[in-house]
Amino acid sequence: MYCADVEPENASVTARRGAERPQRSHREVADELRTRIRTGVLRPGQRMPTQAKLADEFGVERGAVRQALRILQSEQLLANVSKGSPATVALRPGGLVPPVGSGAAPQPAMVGLPPRITEAFAAEHVRVDALCLTAVSLTAALGEPLRQIHAGRLKPAKIDVRVLLPSRDIDLAFPVPVDTSATGRLQRRWLAHRNAQGQVLRHNLLTLRSTHGIDVHVTFRALPFTPPVKLYLLNGTEALFAYYTVKRGEQTIDQEHLEMYDAEGTRSVLFAFEQGAGPRDTTFVEQSRLWFNALWETISSELVLTS
Repeated sequence: MYCADVEPENASVTARRGAERPQRSHREVADELRTRIRTGVLRPGQRMPTQAKLADEFGVERGAVRQALRILQSEQLLANVSKGSPATVALRPGGLVPPVGSGAAPQPAMVGLPPRITEAFAAEHVRVDALCLTAVSLTAALGEPLRQIHAGRLKPAKIDVRVLLPSRDIDLAFPVPVDTSATGRLQRRWLAHRNAQGQVLRHNLLTLRSTHGIDVHVTFRALPFTPPVKLYLLNGTEALFAYYTVKRGEQTIDQEHLEMYDAEGTRSVLFAFEQGAGPRDTTFVEQSRLWFNALWETISSELVLTS
């Protein structure tokens, strides 16, 4: 009699607690599972929890779980989605760059950087350090994670971005005209481009304070030299590195054709290294972080994005 009396009471309490939990939609369940896959919490080839366990975790009906899994299957993030056995994370999840240490071929900055930045923004505290010539690649790469934040698919609580750019007070190594008499005009053009890109980057990120309540900090500092490489450090665990390869070319400035030496940063081949992917990668990430911090804390100076 004692057990018979207790069990209905416990069942009633459980039911009330379940009713008190806010019901998530199947899209919210899909968003959470997508983030776990993209951040490596769920690894390629790993079996997912059963639909019953997922339904209990998220406080939803199994039908909502099945809808969420089908969404992820349509995005090629999951395989073997059925009512019978648990699904598995796809071996090469669609829309993801292969793991950094997997020997994947390097890609141009404008191809390889955006998906890496997007994955970094799945963290609760996003940290991006960048050393570059104008920040054009970084500004463009931030477009996708910003779209996903506005769509509610990414929800970082804090974003810290630090950017090192060449100072306006130095003679640039590049871009420079072959005929040095035009150096002043080219320097002014580069400076305007540097400032415009930096202002757009800062505005787009700081807007997240008012629209989503995210704690955002964006800081720029000036280097006393022209960087021969570009470097991006993501959440302190990943380093993306590329050379600025200087070439001779021609541009029109103020309706005048100028021969010049310049580097196309958006086409620079990006090499990726990840902490934990082996001794070489781990050491490269650690040394890159030390190098960036040393520049930031010693020979760099305050940078104001004005002409």
